[in-house]
Amino acid sequence: MLAISHPQKNETVLIAGAGDVGGRVARRLVAQGKHVIALRRGEVTPDPAIRWLRGDLTRPDTLCDLPKVDAVVFAATPDARDERAYRAIFVDGFRHLLEALPVPPSRTLFVSSTAVYGEHAGDWVDETTPTDPPGFNGRVLVEAEDWLASRDVGGMSLRLAGLYGPGRTQLFERLREGSVSVPRGRGVFANRMHVDDAAAAIAHLLSLDAPESLYVGVDDTPLPVDELYDYLAGLLGAAPPPDGPPVAGIGNKRLSNARLRATGFRCRWPDARMGYAALI
Repeated sequence: MLAISHPQKNETVLIAGAGDVGGRVARRLVAQGKHVIALRRGEVTPDPAIRWLRGDLTRPDTLCDLPKVDAVVFAATPDARDERAYRAIFVDGFRHLLEALPVPPSRTLFVSSTAVYGEHAGDWVDETTPTDPPGFNGRVLVEAEDWLASRDVGGMSLRLAGLYGPGRTQLFERLREGSVSVPRGRGVFANRMHVDDAAAAIAHLLSLDAPESLYVGVDDTPLPVDELYDYLAGLLGAAPPPDGPPVAGIGNKRLSNARLRATGFRCRWPDARMGYAALI
């Protein structure tokens, strides 16, 4: 078993699911001087600054040698988009991980999603808004959030909006191909957050002395989706997308990051137009 010292609170952090988001969090925490342990099911890229462990959250027998840690970031993702896969990771896998730790962590951050919200006709939504998930993904995430809240592990959930950033530019290709449409003039909003800002928010929340149990992770500027896509099409030299129905199963809402901002956090990319433009 790995021997690790614990000189200060949250000095040793286990990141379960160190993929795109989790990997970015790991690098930020290392830069802060934290001891980072990253758990992945598949192959890992060697990094002398990070202690990598192999383990499958769906198989408790692969988690038997986890070390004592101060904090956990659960940023795992399912391997398929169906309810069975979601439940295997977010409900069963989350429980397997925390039960496998030799000592309960003092802080546990669950990376959730704004898919837990329903239809709000473009109104503002925040942490006090009741959940009403339209799909299985949101329902499973609510179950995982509720389970975490029932544990004595310093639990908090961060509900992330749609992420974009390096490696997440499929929208550009769809705009170039003319394969995307938008609901024009109907006040349907897009809510986004740059993946680097999402990672920064996670690292920031781990540093707080007395965080809330729930935060919404989104940038400062909900935009009508037709306004955002027209802007991006212009940058790409593509035709504006045609009129079409809203994306099903998401719900129209404007997400507020006021609670997150009240902790002192600021997005590097407060407006998705700026963030997307930097990628182009």
